[in-house]
Amino acid sequence: MSEIKKTMLSVDGNTAAALGSYNYIEVAGIYPITPSSPMAENIDVYASQGRKNFFGSVVKVSEMQSEAGASGAVHGVLQAGGLAATYTASQGLLLMIPNVYKWVGELLPAVLHVSARSLATRSLSIFGDHQDIYAIRQTGIAMICSHSVQEIADLTNVAHLTAIDAEYPVCHFFDGFRTSHEIQNVEFIDDNEWKKLLPMDKVEKFRARALNPQSHRSC
Repeated sequence: MSEIKKTMLSVDGNTAAALGSYNYIEVAGIYPITPSSPMAENIDVYASQGRKNFFGSVVKVSEMQSEAGASGAVHGVLQAGGLAATYTASQGLLLMIPNVYKWVGELLPAVLHVSARSLATRSLSIFGDHQDIYAIRQTGIAMICSHSVQEIADLTNVAHLTAIDAEYPVCHFFDGFRTSHEIQNVEFIDDNEWKKLLPMDKVEKFRARALNPQSHRSC
């Protein structure tokens, strides 16, 4: 058995999430909010560099007018048979809740990466806690938590692979500021190893059931 190729990089949590997430998506619907903004920014940088995802294409990045718009864009892309993700935190995540219910109800493989942060309730707060992700438990979305930058590097891939294989949306979250901005030496498994695990049969099944006006003849 050949040894799995690995690379050591010094990165923070947001960068680790962006590096893994980019490979599995065709569209990123984004809107910046602290402390998740670097994830979307990195996705945009990789796209501007012409980096290819696992499907051989460059990710299309669409910055919307709000987090509600970003989650709505992700919803539309998924309905049309494209793989998409978004990145957010705090109040931004609350604005996405209506669309999260739709992702769950329509069995769409959306992936939501969250740098968890407190909500601005009585006053503006940017403390790191889990108020935001606890607010979406009732939607039924699957949830995966990373406790370190190394776990983010690994579980980001797991989140996308799970969403595609299970045909179900996944929220991957980690501590805002504490883990999102902490720089660690991280062992990255070679992208080709992760690509071997990509269930292309499920990808094709997902695309085949997409809403497509060209696939129906008028009566």
